[in-house]
Amino acid sequence: MKNMSTRLVFEYWDALRGERAAPERGEIEPGALRHALADTFVLENEPIGPVFRLAGTRLCALFGSELRSRTFAALWPDVESQGDMRRLVQTVMDETAGAVAGLSAETVNGAPIYLELLLLPLRYRGRTHARVLGALSPATAPEWLGLDTLDSMRMISLRMLWPAHQSQRAPEPVARAAPPKFLVLPGGRS
Repeated sequence: MKNMSTRLVFEYWDALRGERAAPERGEIEPGALRHALADTFVLENEPIGPVFRLAGTRLCALFGSELRSRTFAALWPDVESQGDMRRLVQTVMDETAGAVAGLSAETVNGAPIYLELLLLPLRYRGRTHARVLGALSPATAPEWLGLDTLDSMRMISLRMLWPAHQSQRAPEPVARAAPPKFLVLPGGRS
């Protein structure tokens, strides 16, 4: 993860979930994400696909409108990319795995920008496949923010963040009472 907002959201989510596959939506405290809140969003799983439940102010400014109640896939201009995004969100929920994607975008006036997308599963009142916590952020705030909006985006990289298996602790080293002894094994000449 390259962007500060993305790292902050992931670290908070990872600490909150502990040994679980995903934390509960009710455990998320917006104040804990205050430095990344403008780039953060929550998606709700609806029959039409993932829909924005909440979206940060910088995120809305990038697209020039309020994103609440809008479908997540609608951010992508072509049907193929929209299907890819719906499948990606579904994979995040199905596998209880996170995803980090690099995006290449262009504004209405042709300015290029690179963004980082983070998708993380959330439980909602004990249900899986309910919500997704995410962040979509540029490395730095573009100077055109508020004057121009994103027109097109495409995914240029994707990395899945698979849930860590419970690691088996390494056995504690056995303390030796005396130093090891030199042992000669029979076996011929060297």
